[in-house]
Amino acid sequence: MTKYYELKATPETCVWGFFDNRLKPVLTIESGDIVMLESLTHHAGDFPDYLMDEGTKAVYDAIPEKDRKPGVHIITGPIYVKDAKPGDVLEVKVLDMQPRMPYGVTFEANWGALYDDFNKTERSNLWYADVESGLAKVIASYDYPRLCDVPGRITPKESVEYKDTLKNVYVPLRFHFGTAGVMPKESEIVSTIPPREFGGNMDNRNFIYGTSMFYPVQVEGALFSAGDSHFTEGDGELCGTAIEGSVNALLQFTLHKNMKIGENPVLETPTHYFVHGLDRDLGKAMNKCALEAIDFLVNNKGLNRSEAYVFLSVAGDFAVTQVVDDVKGIHCAIPKASFVPVNKG
Repeated sequence: MTKYYELKATPETCVWGFFDNRLKPVLTIESGDIVMLESLTHHAGDFPDYLMDEGTKAVYDAIPEKDRKPGVHIITGPIYVKDAKPGDVLEVKVLDMQPRMPYGVTFEANWGALYDDFNKTERSNLWYADVESGLAKVIASYDYPRLCDVPGRITPKESVEYKDTLKNVYVPLRFHFGTAGVMPKESEIVSTIPPREFGGNMDNRNFIYGTSMFYPVQVEGALFSAGDSHFTEGDGELCGTAIEGSVNALLQFTLHKNMKIGENPVLETPTHYFVHGLDRDLGKAMNKCALEAIDFLVNNKGLNRSEAYVFLSVAGDFAVTQVVDDVKGIHCAIPKASFVPVNKG
């Protein structure tokens, strides 16, 4: 029987900047169970009057700046899934995502792709998300007064000058997790910044309501965690961030014992499969993604390698997932409509 759980973001359920398979689970579930998981943005301090509620402040106060490392993201978890073992695949399906509060931040950052081309300036932009219309709009912006080298630092409103920007510009909301995954197999602290085979900071903007990410289980219990929630993002995440905001997500967990997905997570949407390639070199990430896509088609759609190669050339859409997380990402969208079910009648 499916059970429902709530996992709130608290000092006891959140860590800042790392994955570590030695962490004790904060929740234990079974395959098929549903969890309402709260995630907090690490950019709430940029506009504390808008993004800081009591629960968010409690987590910020509990984790001092010196302990927010080696990565930057706040993640909630881990969740232990009974009977999950290395070699299995954990499916995490998004049943719903709603903003904790209707404000988010885009940060033009020193880790952005064009930092040097913009005179090494940093800027923070506040967005209002209108859930009813499905659109977001910038309502304030300011030049960041120092180098952003500590995540979550508080910038009081009176210490900066708010300006207008992106007037009469609206963007569609696409709530999704930037960082989510099972725990890595290494028993050590692992940064949340680069994406890896266990998931982490994949930044695939298509991981939205109604989709499922499939993670290769690395350790017993899988130990799933999530955070770095986004209101929307463009492929590439060019300036360094998406619209970063706190989100409550309704997730269903399903354990698969005999599924073949390759080295990296696979995303399934109603219309496409997305496979991923990861490398510090974007060209190598592209090559790895193509090989993962070929393996996926061979293992799951009955094509041979030559057929898969040709198919991807005419129907596979390759795109840059992100270029700002040290390890760069490429994803390939494989259309489901290309595979006609066999009529056995």
